[in-house]
Amino acid sequence: MVLIAGAVAAGAAAVGYQRFLRQPIMNWGATDDEVAATLPGDELLSEADGVSTRAITIEAKPEHVYPWLAQMGPMPRGGAYTYDWIENLLGLNMHSTDVVLEEFQHPAVGETIGLGPNKMVIEIAEPGHAFASRSSDGNWVWAFTLTDCGDGTTRLISRNRFRLPRVRDRIGMLPMEPGSLVMERKMLFGIKARAEHLAAMEKQSPVAELATTASSET
Repeated sequence: MVLIAGAVAAGAAAVGYQRFLRQPIMNWGATDDEVAATLPGDELLSEADGVSTRAITIEAKPEHVYPWLAQMGPMPRGGAYTYDWIENLLGLNMHSTDVVLEEFQHPAVGETIGLGPNKMVIEIAEPGHAFASRSSDGNWVWAFTLTDCGDGTTRLISRNRFRLPRVRDRIGMLPMEPGSLVMERKMLFGIKARAEHLAAMEKQSPVAELATTASSET
């Protein structure tokens, strides 16, 4: 009886999550139009088992946002601007920087970025517009779109598309989805703070541009 009751409770929780919680978790910060939109990188994994679309408004232009995307990745790259200690528990060697690293400002299509055992291959690198990478096994695409709002602000949209070929992958993804929101929300706020500080410093001293130190407050 205990096992049956536990199974029923687990099933009810799963149904409740799917019906009431999954959409706001997977689409945090994004408008309905952004969730429905076809974005750069979607074509890299057209048949996805799951999609998340999360977004944030940044009080800076796209050219102040893109540098932080271009340099993302483990050391010696710029980190992921989220909870480094959590990422490093997984052995990812992430150390989020508060400065723009000029040596990583020109990522090329085909270049690989280490992210654990499954390398990410850069597929789109369009300064001020879009950046996307795909896992070497083809089951995950992480794409960023920058939309210039025309008033000095930018909408930064982060979209994950993933394929879950095994049953255990599908089951394991359920607890990972809320966790991914915690990490990605921190990342988006981290990029926002850095881009806004970069824009403010450029206004104060245009010659500083990308060499300035950005705020670490998120």
